[in-house]
Amino acid sequence: MSEKADAPSPAKRGKGHNIIAIASGKGGVGKTFMAITLASALANRDRKVLLFDGDLGLANLDIQLGLMPQQDLGSVIAGRLTLNQAVLPFQPGGFDIIAGRSGSGGLANIPTSRLQMLNEDLALLAQAYDHVILDLGAGVERTVRQLTHNVGTCIVVATDEPTSLTDAYAFIKLTRMERPKLDIRVVINAANSTREGERTYNTLLKACEGFLKISPPLLGVVRRDPKVRETIKAQVPLLTRYPNSEAAQDIGIIARKLMD
Repeated sequence: MSEKADAPSPAKRGKGHNIIAIASGKGGVGKTFMAITLASALANRDRKVLLFDGDLGLANLDIQLGLMPQQDLGSVIAGRLTLNQAVLPFQPGGFDIIAGRSGSGGLANIPTSRLQMLNEDLALLAQAYDHVILDLGAGVERTVRQLTHNVGTCIVVATDEPTSLTDAYAFIKLTRMERPKLDIRVVINAANSTREGERTYNTLLKACEGFLKISPPLLGVVRRDPKVRETIKAQVPLLTRYPNSEAAQDIGIIARKLMD
C-alpha cells in the first residue's frame, strides 16, 4: 500500500511512537474487535499497519479473523522464529498480523527479561509501519502493563457496565504510575447512543480527575451495532462486510483522529 505524502516517514519517528496499545480493565468489552476494526480503518486510509496479538494469556485475534497461522508469537518466544518472520499478511483487511497462540495460557508466565526483549523487537519492527496496533490482554497483570512500556498511545476501551468502568480506572491508575507521560485515551464501546457514551465517559473522567488528578481525553464513542456480533460470528472484519454500519463509521472517526 502507498503511504500518503503528508505522513511522516516511519524511519524518522521515535522508537515506539507509532505503537497504539488497545487495553481494557476487564474482558468482554470488545477490545479485540476494536483492534481489528481500527487496523482495517487505518489500512483503508493508505496506512501500512501491523496488528499484533499481545494477549499472552488468551490470544484470539486469529480466531476472530478466521485464520490458522503456521507461525505465531509462541514460536518467537521459544526462539524458533524472529518477530519479523512471524508476520503474516491479512489480505482481506489490507494489514499485516502477528498472531498469538490461541488456547494456550503458557505465554502469560513469560519472564520479565524475555518480555523486555519482545518489547524492543516490536519497537524495531514498528519502524517499518505507519501504525502498529497492539491488542493487549484484559486486566492489570504485570505482563499486560509491561507491554505498554514502549508504546506511544494507549487506548482504554470501556462500556457502561460498572465493573468495566472500575477496572478501566484501575488500569489507568497503574499505567499512569508506571508511565506518567503516556498518552492515554478512552473509547466507550457498545453505547446505546453517542450521548449516552459521553455520559459513561464522564463517569470515568470524574474518577480520574478526582483521585488521579488527570483527564484522559475521550477518543470516541462506538455505538451498539448488531452488525458487530454478526461479523464476529462470521470471523470477518466489520469493514469488509459492513463498511457503512454505525460502528464502522464511529471507528472511522477514531482512525482519523489518530492520524491527525
